[in-house]
Amino acid sequence: MPNNKDEDGLVVLVFNKKETDIRSQQQQLVESLHKVLGGNQTLTVNVEGIKTLPDDQTEVVIYVIERSPNGTSRRVPATTLYAHFEQTNIKTQLQQLGVTLSMTRTELSPAQVKQLLQNPPAGVDPIIWEQAKVDNPDSEKLIPVPMVGFKELLRRLKVQDQMTKQHQTRLDIISEDIGELQKNQTTTMAKIAQYKRKLMDLSHRTLQVLIKQEIQRKSGYAIQADEEQLRVQLDTIQCELNAPTQFKGRLNELMSQIRMQNHFGAVKSEERYYIDADLLREIKQHLKQQQEGLSHLISIIKDDLEDIKLVEHGLNETIHIRGGVFS
Repeated sequence: MPNNKDEDGLVVLVFNKKETDIRSQQQQLVESLHKVLGGNQTLTVNVEGIKTLPDDQTEVVIYVIERSPNGTSRRVPATTLYAHFEQTNIKTQLQQLGVTLSMTRTELSPAQVKQLLQNPPAGVDPIIWEQAKVDNPDSEKLIPVPMVGFKELLRRLKVQDQMTKQHQTRLDIISEDIGELQKNQTTTMAKIAQYKRKLMDLSHRTLQVLIKQEIQRKSGYAIQADEEQLRVQLDTIQCELNAPTQFKGRLNELMSQIRMQNHFGAVKSEERYYIDADLLREIKQHLKQQQEGLSHLISIIKDDLEDIKLVEHGLNETIHIRGGVFS
């Protein structure tokens, strides 16, 4: 159910045109509607929204502002504007512009909602209508709408498919915006880190300038009590840093590890060999010949082993025969 009031003046016009055509001719459409309203200079036609509908139709929501001679302005009520559009001659002019349907977008009064829910639509069983009211997920914002026939079911499916496409398009736009924001965030973080490094560098340079300026300003003066106290504190910090088991020892250990890593990295980067393509081809050919030679030697050794086995077998048979004769 719409939640707009009659004072908002919203009227829906359904055009038998594509959304791209409506948007490309939006100014001409506004001027044509102004002429339909009589061309009164105190009236201004405004477009509230444009939405694509199935079957190459487009929904255009408009409202009209009326300016009074004293300088104030107000929106023409939706019922008044709709009643003007429903006049026979005006309706014919709207049809020439491609308007197939017009309706007000105003909220229903409690009496209208009650009457609508108590009387089942034509062709709808009262039991089914009661079940539809029970299944309503939000009775304050939604009302049951009957679907009679396959044509109405097809129209509902087309509307749902159209809304799904619009939602997917909106999700794609949001996803692109999120990706762009992430890129901007990464760039901003990199700039912040860069500016922090510059700030630290400038702080060190400023400190050095202040040190030199302070040395020149205090040149020739005796050391004051607060300067002596500061010197004692600095000596204490220096002793802590120079302690073998404190920060300096750890710092030396880290420096040694860094030098070793750099040395190993340099050694590994230097150990690179490059072989010429022709030389590599010759090495492969030589290894292939060696492999063939080894295979030939292995076959010869196998043949010799077979011959040795035959000789041993013959010798064993001869010894056995001689032993039988002597016995």
